Amino acid sequence: APFCDKLRDGGKQELIRERTGLVLDAYFSATKIRWILENVPGARDRAEAGELCFGTIDTWLIWKLTGGEVFVTDTSNASRTLLFNIHTLEWDEELLGIFEIPVAMLPLVAESSQLYGTTRSDIIGSEIPVAGIAGDQQSALFGQLCIKKGMLKNTYGTGCFMLMNTGEEAVNSNNNLLTTVGWTIKGKTTYALEGSVFVGGAAVQWLRDGLGLIDEASEIESLAGQVPDNGGVYFVPALTGLAAPYWDPYARGSIFGLTRGVKAAHIARATLEGIAFRVMDIALAMQEDSGIESTELRVDGGAAANDLLLQIQADLFQFDVIRPRMLETTALGAAYLAGIAVGYWSGLEELQMQWQADKQFRPEADGRHVDQMVKGWKKAVERSLGWEG
Repeated sequence: APFCDKLRDGGKQELIRERTGLVLDAYFSATKIRWILENVPGARDRAEAGELCFGTIDTWLIWKLTGGEVFVTDTSNASRTLLFNIHTLEWDEELLGIFEIPVAMLPLVAESSQLYGTTRSDIIGSEIPVAGIAGDQQSALFGQLCIKKGMLKNTYGTGCFMLMNTGEEAVNSNNNLLTTVGWTIKGKTTYALEGSVFVGGAAVQWLRDGLGLIDEASEIESLAGQVPDNGGVYFVPALTGLAAPYWDPYARGSIFGLTRGVKAAHIARATLEGIAFRVMDIALAMQEDSGIESTELRVDGGAAANDLLLQIQADLFQFDVIRPRMLETTALGAAYLAGIAVGYWSGLEELQMQWQADKQFRPEADGRHVDQMVKGWKKAVERSLGWEG
């Protein structure tokens, strides 16, 4: 983190953002690699001599599965290292110089769907093709078959992760979203915008563990369903600050609109609405950045099993929210990419027939009522910003 501060002071932030699509943050790989080279005795000398390898987890797994014969990553994982130029699809020499990282350490960057090698038979008993690589959220986007420009997916987990397919254009964000490679298939690269909510399902866990309003996370749906609306209560789930598009680490979780008439059910409903509002914030930022108006949201993750949450989300968006039968979309996306590479599926057209909806949530709330809800949400967020410091 101090090295990131030093780079900001040196005016490198915009260069890094323009080349990589990422915010300058110690979360990503480059500063960690540099720290190891600076602090582990002999590491830099060995790296420069070509004796050290760096890779994200896909690189390490393939290295192990192939007995050290294949040293590779794909464009989507490479795009999350702060070292990869997402426009040229190459390791960037200037960035490598800034972070003082030898290119000899880095893996070959391949497509997301191709035959990289085979597993060694003495490791898992057979030579099996290794043929698909993708980053976590990019794989979920592909697993949801959001393969057309403007399609949206959101993963409702402890946090929430939303991606929008922006087609062959790497859209620069004016709202502090990440620009990322989605995948590369048969020479064609698809890009995406990504936004994160720090606290999604974790807000429900807080109601359970912190307030004791419920005994099990699954109980929130029935409790919130006991009231027809939030009773004027708004919960901003900034329990660890607010991520995109606000990026305020000093914001704090806040509950507004309390009166003597408020019940536990109102707080439960306001919690689900708070999650849905945060997802809405990111979707609106994506639409503003891309100029693309979305018409549906595909969802996955543990909290996507909550029907009331998804109905609230559809009402806020005023378009359909669709939950697929297969919620493990990250694993599914990797399987799809591998299947295309080995010819199990012919291509994207055939894959589109694989996706099946479990349930479709259509908007039910009146548009004027939704406008009033959004107005109240914006007031609540304004009051929660900058609470600390």
